[in-house]
Amino acid sequence: MGSLPSFSDLVERHQGMVFSITLRALGNRAVAEDLTQDVFLSLHENLAGIETEDHARNWLRRTAANRSIDEIRRLKYRRGPALDQVAEPSADAKESDPLLMAQLRESVASLPPLARMLTIMRFQQEMEPREIAAELDIPVATVKSRLHRTMKLLRGKLEKRSEVRKI
Repeated sequence: MGSLPSFSDLVERHQGMVFSITLRALGNRAVAEDLTQDVFLSLHENLAGIETEDHARNWLRRTAANRSIDEIRRLKYRRGPALDQVAEPSADAKESDPLLMAQLRESVASLPPLARMLTIMRFQQEMEPREIAAELDIPVATVKSRLHRTMKLLRGKLEKRSEVRKI
């Protein structure tokens, strides 16, 4: 398992992950930056309870997700700016169809807070349903069923958009 790195090392190693979660959830760079800072401030205040770097990473992921959901609800952010209007924090993969990717980002941004966070954690953070369930403290079956419904909803939105384009 290993010992816990210094606070500055934790910030350096995990700030990209936390910022990415908050940015994708909120679609607003300034709010995501503030929320990321708040998450790390909270980590600093709770550092005594953190045992390992894995524990810190999971704590940061869960805190970023929960605070993002709270912020979405607080600001009623269901229809925020499209994610394609915000620069990507990292660009590892090439987009094969930019129009489809833009529509997908817009569709994800329009999801309710929990559905949006589950989608981000599953497909951007590449977490397994059991990991998401542990992070958000909800049953694995709930994660799976909500992801299934969310994917069905996203497919429907994308199909409707493609039908409108054909007309």
